[in-house]
Amino acid sequence: MQDALNLSACTLCPRRCAVNRNAGDRGRCGETAELRVAAALLHWGEEPPITGQGGSGTVFITGCGLGCRFCQNYQIAQNGMGRVVREEEFARICLALEASGAENINLVTGTHAAQSLAAGIRAARSWGLKLPVLWNSSAYERPGALDCLAPWVNGYLPDLKTLDQDLAERLLRAPDYPRWAEAAVLRMMAAGPLLFDRGMLKGGVIIRHLAIPGHLEQTRKALEWFAEHARGRAFLSLMTQYTPAGPASREPGSAIPKRGISRAEHERLLRWLEEFAIEDGFYQEPAAGRDWLPDFRRQNP
Repeated sequence: MQDALNLSACTLCPRRCAVNRNAGDRGRCGETAELRVAAALLHWGEEPPITGQGGSGTVFITGCGLGCRFCQNYQIAQNGMGRVVREEEFARICLALEASGAENINLVTGTHAAQSLAAGIRAARSWGLKLPVLWNSSAYERPGALDCLAPWVNGYLPDLKTLDQDLAERLLRAPDYPRWAEAAVLRMMAAGPLLFDRGMLKGGVIIRHLAIPGHLEQTRKALEWFAEHARGRAFLSLMTQYTPAGPASREPGSAIPKRGISRAEHERLLRWLEEFAIEDGFYQEPAAGRDWLPDFRRQNP
């Protein structure tokens, strides 16, 4: 783990670009060793056990080691939007979100800043933070980063973007994504069982999968994987709000789909949920925007 956390020749994420981030060099994530934050706010666009009544206390971390070509947050993940935040200020941000009524602290895409975030959460806990901390990531992660965070993170919201190597190369620029994501999600589930209190997630894993128009076979693979490996251990969140974004989505002849999920594709997804008997989780109606609908769910948390 120590080698993975050495930012002087950084191998923290699977890119393992080995640059000296401590000296101010920028890795494939676009960041030096300094933690940068783009936004911290109450967010009501998450699944019901995360949003609750008060909203999720969401902290968007600048940079990303993955670099999806269709990224909806590309200004933050790829264009460097954000400013440097020191450990003490990060702790105060968490406490301010708690004071504003947040249901949790939701850390978005922070793998490349795992050490700084662990230190910031530790400081916030020492100052009285009581909220559960959720790790919201692409799942493109090495064990060292997850082990660094494990003492301070209560629940996990990993993506399972695709298990198809060719699609991962075309859309994520990471042909090795499937094997790292599968291992990371399994490691997260091994950290502890699902825990809910008054309908709110307090621990465990909600696995997210975004259905991509024209590529639904990769969604079928993800659903099959969930049924085999995660049934009874995690909830599934099947998302359909794909919206092409970022410069790559405007390239002529780009491989990025230029449309949303069709009604026929939506109906196929519902048939697959039934086929694989997946009942624990959430499905997002294509026309519902970010209104999460519990269309499949065995029981209320």
